[in-house]
Amino acid sequence: KQTGYIWHASGDPQIYEFTPEKLEKFAELIVRECIAQLEIGKKCDPYTGELFICERNDDIDYEIAVLKEHFGVE
Repeated sequence: KQTGYIWHASGDPQIYEFTPEKLEKFAELIVRECIAQLEIGKKCDPYTGELFICERNDDIDYEIAVLKEHFGVE
């Protein structure tokens, strides 16, 4: 187990335990957020959020699939 420090807005450090499980979950959340942002990027109309077919969608779908496979995220 590793221990680290996190500083809060008050300026007081607090001890936080960095376990492999916690770090893995944190990494998974980052990957999921990246995938979510790519999904948002598929919406070609940023004002209405309407998804319509454009050539970028296939590229974005491929990028999402690569991320999911590489990081083992479903």
